[in-house]
Amino acid sequence: MTAGAAPPGRFVVVEGGEGVGKSTQVKRLASSLRAAGHEVVVTYEPGDTKTGAELRAALLHADTALDPHAELLLMLADRAQHVAEVIRPALARGAIVVCDRYEPSTLAYQGAARGLGVDEVERLSKWVAAGVVADVVIVLDLPDAVAEARVSRVRDRFERAGAEFHARVRAAYRDLAPSRGWLVVDADGSPDDVAARVLAAVSAVVP
Repeated sequence: MTAGAAPPGRFVVVEGGEGVGKSTQVKRLASSLRAAGHEVVVTYEPGDTKTGAELRAALLHADTALDPHAELLLMLADRAQHVAEVIRPALARGAIVVCDRYEPSTLAYQGAARGLGVDEVERLSKWVAAGVVADVVIVLDLPDAVAEARVSRVRDRFERAGAEFHARVRAAYRDLAPSRGWLVVDADGSPDDVAARVLAAVSAVVP
């Protein structure tokens, strides 16, 4: 590293199926990291760019059915723009990026639950991410019945996919976690209790 260069950033991804409390825990984790003196960029997929917002509308709120391959390609297009516009620049200046969903979601939802093949989806995702990989992935895990009860009544296209689909998603996260080094965190309990577990898991990567 040259003199005066920014230290490398850290990339933290928070994952899990519908209703596990990702958004709440992303906010709490970011607050804790900022209190420790870090610059933190909070972001999400899909949709946290101008182009991504249009893709998100098609992915989450389209009135017509999407072919699984089309769904995957829209997700990957969002990721390519997201990495180029938000994630890579923040990491380059030494910030901690805390992202609500990233590649693991694509593997669990499109690769496993949609049946497109985890290995093929992973290959395509790594291609569009162009070397930007998470330093730590936190998978929030809940029993299916508990997660289902937490989902809001106003549901997007994925939330309406049905209990069997969401059971496949949750199983995929748990099955894929050991081989990919994802950290599975029990999301059952108060938000404070879960936040403490998440922070403890992240602390090994972000002092």
